[in-house]
Amino acid sequence: MIKQAIIPLAGLGTRLLPLTSVFAKELLPINGKPGIEYILDECIDAGIKEVIFIISKKKKMIKDYFYNDKFYKNIIKSKKDPRIIKEYKKILKYKKMIKFVYQNKPLGTGDAVLKTKKYIKSKFFLMLLPDDLIIKNNCSKSMIKIHNQYKSSVMASMSINRKTVSRWGIYKLKKKIDKKNFLIEDVIEKPSKSEAPSNKAVIGRYILPKKIFSKLLKQKPGKSNEIHITDSIQSLIKENEKFIAHIFSGKYLDCGSLNGYIKSTIEISKL
Repeated sequence: MIKQAIIPLAGLGTRLLPLTSVFAKELLPINGKPGIEYILDECIDAGIKEVIFIISKKKKMIKDYFYNDKFYKNIIKSKKDPRIIKEYKKILKYKKMIKFVYQNKPLGTGDAVLKTKKYIKSKFFLMLLPDDLIIKNNCSKSMIKIHNQYKSSVMASMSINRKTVSRWGIYKLKKKIDKKNFLIEDVIEKPSKSEAPSNKAVIGRYILPKKIFSKLLKQKPGKSNEIHITDSIQSLIKENEKFIAHIFSGKYLDCGSLNGYIKSTIEISKL
């Protein structure tokens, strides 16, 4: 069973400048609730028991958000506001399941994943990217169901406009399993339009095998001189490790850009 999740949070959030010049993007409110809490709630609903946050020293405010007990206790003692008590209890619940590791140099998602190596206990684990919100249906829960059925790695997928392929990891599909799941033959990180094998993109939900750490240890930096998780996934695929592309049924929201952040708030306010 998949009970652990990792969430890379050390990124600088340059697409959300100037907001992120002083504030962690994952704590920005989306319809009155910090974005990271939507991700945590998705994990809890999917049966995850432990979440590992990968932060940097510059993003220490994320840890402070969950460890501000003295502040809450003083406020509750003086005000006894039921809303504040409820919020504090929620944060305490989150705090019990969170561990923190540090990635102080921005060397890519693959490097961030590698920082969690000594904490991962089972053969597979879940990874969620916080810029990608998926609402109306729990994508992680659906992926875990597929993993349990096929005992393989699973990655969330959706069709995108071919003009935007250079923003994503792009799949080449090998074989149809059913109408929502496909075996992957190939995956390329941020290809040009002419290089892209399809318009099927990796979205920020992954069920990965623990053996990926051995690939990441040897992985050379790729595009933008970063260590990309996609390159290690491709290495495993070449060794016949099974990866399934899962076409999720929820609604995808990109919270990593200013325009996307505004749209996400509007969409979630409608729920």
